[in-house]
Amino acid sequence: MSKKLPIVAIVGRANVGKSSLFNAILDRREAIVAREAGTTRDSIMARAEHENQHFWLVDTAGIKDPDDDFEFTIQEQILQAADSADIIWVVVEADIPITEEDRRVAKMALKSRKPVFLIINKIDKAKGSDLNAFDRLGIKPIIWTSTTQHRGIEQLLDNLIKIIPKATEQVDDDRLHVAIVGRPNVGKSQLFNSLAKKQQAIVADRAGTTRDINRAVVRYQGREIELLDTAGIRRSGKIQVGVERFSVIRALSAIEQADVCLVLMDVNELNVQLDQKIAGMIKEAGKGLILVVSKWDTAEDKDAFTRDELAAKIAANYDFVPWAPLIFTSSVSGQNVTKLFDLVLDIDIERQKRIATPELNKWLRQAVDDHPPAGLKNRSPKLNYITQETDNPIPAFKVFGSHTRFLHWSYKRYLDRKLREAYGYSGTPVQFWFIEKHSTHKHGESPTKVEHQNS
Repeated sequence: MSKKLPIVAIVGRANVGKSSLFNAILDRREAIVAREAGTTRDSIMARAEHENQHFWLVDTAGIKDPDDDFEFTIQEQILQAADSADIIWVVVEADIPITEEDRRVAKMALKSRKPVFLIINKIDKAKGSDLNAFDRLGIKPIIWTSTTQHRGIEQLLDNLIKIIPKATEQVDDDRLHVAIVGRPNVGKSQLFNSLAKKQQAIVADRAGTTRDINRAVVRYQGREIELLDTAGIRRSGKIQVGVERFSVIRALSAIEQADVCLVLMDVNELNVQLDQKIAGMIKEAGKGLILVVSKWDTAEDKDAFTRDELAAKIAANYDFVPWAPLIFTSSVSGQNVTKLFDLVLDIDIERQKRIATPELNKWLRQAVDDHPPAGLKNRSPKLNYITQETDNPIPAFKVFGSHTRFLHWSYKRYLDRKLREAYGYSGTPVQFWFIEKHSTHKHGESPTKVEHQNS
């Protein structure tokens, strides 16, 4: 069983305030993603929450490879949103008359058949503007916002949760879902074909809920595994750089559908910021993760010494996911391709591991005795009791105590490390919920008194 969170995409022409809106929503309440490498809030996406409804928020203004001068056009923003987002927010400026580009955005968004909001931003600057003119774009509801004054944000989110689809439960059998994600041309499709061919796909190119995600179901060691290949958009045209783009919304949709994700990185192009951002997305989504170095057959020196050197460098660049296994593969020679199936099955076992409450509390007492929490602001947190959530597809633990909000992030990382030393959980993030005594907690909700840590 897995949950797919709804995806909200923010689109619009340049400089209308898409990123400001994105940041205003996250800053309105402490984001539930960790402030650390790979999951920083300058990301182009984040997991947000309003009235206990969780969703992914995607800022299409940030869909750009930092090493690539190619910018996404309006059409590509909408294409991605129409493919995989559940709701589209079209942003325009209150102080500027409707432009032809605004009309094109509105028309394409409405054509997607997805729920569309019109957000008229910078309302604080709209002195003497004809605000009724925006009705002609044909989008309802219309929300007026000012991100600088924080006006309209609450109303926007209230309207969102009235129509947003709840996190859908995917209970489709014992099948394991594996997404292959990464930048263009790193070998995703080659690996997809190699994996499917090795196990002789029992269903090939099955129609999916979104376009351009290729699917195949294979059987390995008696288990059905569905492979999802997130190949980029191929299109003809004058633009040569970035023709086959990493499609961030589509990849996020595949990640949400998956139990375990393979992040492919080209052995000839390691330490790329976008690769790290993708790994951060997977960690935030709470999915299993394998770091896969592809095209190993093209590396000049392939001896063990070189591989060990590369492994150390990669581990340093991905220190925010130290629990993710690293593997070197070649779809051409078939090296380690079958081993990926073994790793996926191992991670699935780790994600389903359950620890008895008495054993957990013995572990917690020992961890606290070895290193008591110092806290902040002269408040010393007390950790009294721990239980594991049984209805969560991610290994998740509720820690009850007092002054838990003063726990330093480094102590939460310490608990994560000690838990893994004792019980494993290789290949999967682990969640901690820190709960003040006498407050309530339910999986999937984040009340005021609950501090969340996704490690």
